[in-house]
Amino acid sequence: MPDSAHHHSILIIEDNSRLVAMLDRALREQGYHVRSARDGDAGLESALENAADLIILDVGLPRRNGFDVVKELRRHGIRTPMLMLTARREVADRVTGLEAGADDYLIKPFDVDELVARVRALLRRAATPERAPILRVGDVVLDPVARTAERGTRPLALTQREFELLECFMRHPSQPLGRNAIARYVWHETVEGGDSNIVDVYVAYLRKKLDADGEEPMLHTLRGVGYMLRAPATHG
Repeated sequence: MPDSAHHHSILIIEDNSRLVAMLDRALREQGYHVRSARDGDAGLESALENAADLIILDVGLPRRNGFDVVKELRRHGIRTPMLMLTARREVADRVTGLEAGADDYLIKPFDVDELVARVRALLRRAATPERAPILRVGDVVLDPVARTAERGTRPLALTQREFELLECFMRHPSQPLGRNAIARYVWHETVEGGDSNIVDVYVAYLRKKLDADGEEPMLHTLRGVGYMLRAPATHG
């Protein structure tokens, strides 16, 4: 049993009592402290009153859906990692969850071991953002610790996922990156078929913010390969 687990508290917001019981048992076996709420309002209240180290929540909650709970918590400045459970397979649904500010998602039905592995990975990432040097490509500067990015003098207002996507590109400047490599870095999983659409959706979001105001484009599409971030020829 991992020592660090003893100190971690997990809040489950889920209305299916059988699923809550199963998750509760699996996570307690790993040494986590677990508490739960059965609807969106109660979950929101619980998260605001008592900080958790990680929140697992369902999209389809009574009283207030999972998307709204995540949005509201992020609006309150709560940066706790959030793992969404979704019964729906549509990419659009997951995009909505990630845009709202969720860090990861699992599609039901899922394997409990897979959920525990995701929980571990999210807690590990939350614990080790330090020691990251500032990244620079062309006139874009990204600070992984302060979570800020700017192009020239213009701050980039990025969502969490857009930030991670830009960080992925800036760690591999002038290198062609396929959709799978990007998905592994940003979502910690590979994508296939129609799923790769989620990468394209996010690259489009990021491109809108990065290559704005008539600046020379830096984010390039490589047909049949993927994408590449390159400093403008005029720079440096």
